[in-house]
Amino acid sequence: MWEDLEVTLEKVDAQHLKDKPSADNLGFGQHFTDHMFLMKWSKQDGWHDSKICPYHEFNLDPAAMVFHYGQAIFEGLKAYKGDDNQLYLFRPADNFERMNNSALRMCMPRIPVDKVLKSLKALIYLEKDWVPDVEGASLYIRPTMIAVDPFLGVRPSETYYFFIILSPVGAYYAEGCNPTKIYVSDEYVRAVKGGVGHVKTAGNYAASLYMSEIAKKEGYTQVLWLDACEHKYIEEVGTSNIFFKIGDQLVTPPLEGSILGGLTRNSVITLAESWGIDVVERKISIDEVIEANKDGSLKEIFGTGTAAVISPVGELFYKGESNIINNGETGELSARLFSELQAIQNGQQDDPHKWVVRVG
Repeated sequence: MWEDLEVTLEKVDAQHLKDKPSADNLGFGQHFTDHMFLMKWSKQDGWHDSKICPYHEFNLDPAAMVFHYGQAIFEGLKAYKGDDNQLYLFRPADNFERMNNSALRMCMPRIPVDKVLKSLKALIYLEKDWVPDVEGASLYIRPTMIAVDPFLGVRPSETYYFFIILSPVGAYYAEGCNPTKIYVSDEYVRAVKGGVGHVKTAGNYAASLYMSEIAKKEGYTQVLWLDACEHKYIEEVGTSNIFFKIGDQLVTPPLEGSILGGLTRNSVITLAESWGIDVVERKISIDEVIEANKDGSLKEIFGTGTAAVISPVGELFYKGESNIINNGETGELSARLFSELQAIQNGQQDDPHKWVVRVG
């Protein structure tokens, strides 16, 4: 059935095209392009009715299962405009493969990666004028799948929508690549091993909101989550994986079922190892990090993710105590990784790992 998948095009009338936001008023996830991609799945027909169409609202039954049982997964990736006005994607097939892993865990149908990627390229090419050409800006891409059966029994849905929407964005954090302030949660937890922490499902983010709001009220940008059992070992930041430069080693928590395996995380590990840096994936406790900061062996901390790419950490707040990291400054490795990844993503540098995909 996937081999027969066809995509139709329904274009917005010229007089109904949206005004594009100015480059200095992009924000993050506030503006949306004229078109979107949509396809539907049913138990009887598989994937069907695939189309690039005008961006529009959905008319869902109040009993749609996504509202009641949380079958909702998504991904996040970006399109970049290079110096030659060529458009680039960064590891898009890996994003869709990860989405299929999420679908498997959430009892949802897998998507046909190759054909969805072709549809995404066509959508971005249609919306090419929406891709910002200012430094640090990009076109954010949000693929999403939701359960739409109007049914209140607890079981997997038998019908789904898969859609992709696009949004021109500036920097995710107002700080840019400058250090952020992180609040360490030792009371609430994000996920447990054996649960769904390793997949990108909507409920994980809903579970993080309460603690995130507490952190923001205290003046902190994000929450650093600890493990659910001992409230001791570091897992990840709300929207990022986390790395610690301790001595000559770059340490990051291992993927053991409660942490989302970030593509930027994987890219950072690959780059750092190619530079001869000793990268270690192991359990690391918050007490070890605090002690390493006190004795001077902790050189820098940074988060990694699609939205912010590299996010240096300048302060950790834990148990009522503020811990300043690297004098509150961006570390040398953080800055190098940020520059290198952005250059690769924008087609400005050689891509030996073949991560970048041209749209046109």
